[in-house]
Amino acid sequence: MAVHPKDALAPTERLKVSEVFLSVQGEADTVGWSTVFIRLTGCPLRCRWCDTAYAFHGGTWRDIAGLVEETRALGVRHVCVTGGEPLAQDNCLTLLSRLCEAGFAVSLETSGALSVTAVDPRVQRVVDLKAPGSGEATRNDWTNLAHLRPTDCVKFVLADRADYEWARAVTREHDLTRRVQVLYSPVAGELTPRELAEWILDDRLAVRFQLQLHKLLWGNEPGR
Repeated sequence: MAVHPKDALAPTERLKVSEVFLSVQGEADTVGWSTVFIRLTGCPLRCRWCDTAYAFHGGTWRDIAGLVEETRALGVRHVCVTGGEPLAQDNCLTLLSRLCEAGFAVSLETSGALSVTAVDPRVQRVVDLKAPGSGEATRNDWTNLAHLRPTDCVKFVLADRADYEWARAVTREHDLTRRVQVLYSPVAGELTPRELAEWILDDRLAVRFQLQLHKLLWGNEPGR
């Protein structure tokens, strides 16, 4: 993430944050839980269908201790650190650990382009492997897969049949369904949910079909 010269002296216990908000978790195995989302600024990827491009730039420097206290004040157990690409900021690792120490159930939504090996083991890692239709499939860090645990998730967001067949091949090649939770989602407006569901059923894939619950409730309304 590019940092403006005036930010160069930002304290080491800070992060550039796009937004903090309370919503319903719309994805992965904590779907439906009231969740605090901490969206960090910056991302080295430019996925064609990205729906959070506003987090690429801007944001505000926030103190990590203050972020933990703001999360506590919102009064729910679950917290998700997301982006952008949250691991693009080194201090994301500190934030994740501090949230765990504060007693929260913490998840991390990451693109899979950056290493997850240093992430606190108490954190559930949701790794979004990029299919060819995203335009960023060459950025996947395949070494991450060897470090995932059964509590982690691998997510595929799919734009068409070619993306589906790619994801199916990756899922089988790496034996993902025996090792982690595997999630398949359609790109909104490009692949119909029914098509994807039928392909999964036809192939008897042991993956979880998912839609983004928060979008069904609120569309693309910011902060929801």
